[in-house]
Amino acid sequence: MYPGQVKIIAERNAPRLNYTAGLILGDILGLDWEIITDLNDRGDYPLINYSSILVPGSFKIQPFPLLFEYGIRPVEISVSDWNGLPVIFHSTSDSDIPFDIFASSFYLVSRYEEYLEYQPDKHGRFAGSSSIAYRNGFLTIPVVDLWAKAFADLLSAKYPWLVFRKREYKALLTIDSDQPFAYKGKGLLRTMGGLVHDIAVWPRNSFERLRVLSGKSSDPFAVYDYIISNIEETSSDAKFFFPAGKLSDYDRNPSWKNQEYRNLIRETGEKYVAGLHPSYYASENSQVFRTEKDRLQSVLGREINISRFHFIRFKLPGSYKMLIDEGISEDHSMGYPDEPGFRAGIAGPFMFYDLEEEKTSGLKVVPFQVMDATLYQYRQLDPDLAEELILKLISETRKAGGLFVSLWHNTSLQDKPEWQGWRRLFEKMLKIQQT
Repeated sequence: MYPGQVKIIAERNAPRLNYTAGLILGDILGLDWEIITDLNDRGDYPLINYSSILVPGSFKIQPFPLLFEYGIRPVEISVSDWNGLPVIFHSTSDSDIPFDIFASSFYLVSRYEEYLEYQPDKHGRFAGSSSIAYRNGFLTIPVVDLWAKAFADLLSAKYPWLVFRKREYKALLTIDSDQPFAYKGKGLLRTMGGLVHDIAVWPRNSFERLRVLSGKSSDPFAVYDYIISNIEETSSDAKFFFPAGKLSDYDRNPSWKNQEYRNLIRETGEKYVAGLHPSYYASENSQVFRTEKDRLQSVLGREINISRFHFIRFKLPGSYKMLIDEGISEDHSMGYPDEPGFRAGIAGPFMFYDLEEEKTSGLKVVPFQVMDATLYQYRQLDPDLAEELILKLISETRKAGGLFVSLWHNTSLQDKPEWQGWRRLFEKMLKIQQT
């Protein structure tokens, strides 16, 4: 008996099947696995029969064609319930599981639907509300992990000696510093322009601006001491993302040459992992991306290999191919700006599969489940309702033994009356996610 190894019999060994077997059997369930095309290679191992042939004693999964295809085509999706879980790509009655877990998982994790024709939002993004998961009510559960857990239970019933990995729940806080300062670090022209605008439109802001610039008050966006003290108090894992692009309608960060901003980046980067927050247009322009990456590397004095796109604005597969070409090995953009939940259906990192080139890439994708702006800007929630949603996502991630990732902005944590509820939620989330 081999307690940690299985074999898969398939009519042929395809790249998509290899990728998905590695994800489900290897990464999630912790098994060693091998795909075979000849039953003479079976040996005494438990056998998953992913073919149309009859193999007595095997665990039968009737394959949906998706994993043996090349290219992209519209796929009809029908969702049904199985033991309280939504499932797609249903199997035949002679299967030991009523749906093709491999094809279903691949469809979600590869983001197959994002390669198809869709109606983009005003920023050119694939909206969460357009996704199959949202439209069928399962965006807020990590179905791939839960499918894998149910699959393991069925395999155990057939092969009781199999031993599966016990996955450990973890949490990660990520901070996007779109605007590190409200008033500082702007340069003379931007500062004077901002002051004139404040006097004309927001007179109260002009007094605050002058007090900050004269050193009599702290900058309201510069709340990094508060963020870091909460990280340290709860022993949380955290990563920070800093922009280094030019000023635009969607990019309001200081110049990368500004000394106060450089000091902030360096001081934060000495304690925590610091990555690039590419500008609005960098997701579609490799030269812009490269310039911004070089700038941030020069400030930190080291190579950068992680990033998250500003506005969560990216398009598959082009944006991810650019990251790989530019030396990025880990991306944190896999989440929706308009809806919380599991964009790829999974509560943990995975390797990006390129559907155009039909191969597993070297880019590690770390999905996030919730962003602060999603809650108060898109969903228009108050902190109490936002807390309920965050607690549900943490609970679902715990059940999956996954990685709960939240995305916060320093601007959401200002020490002002209108932001106190969000501060309390931030503090409570850090404590709950760690216990």
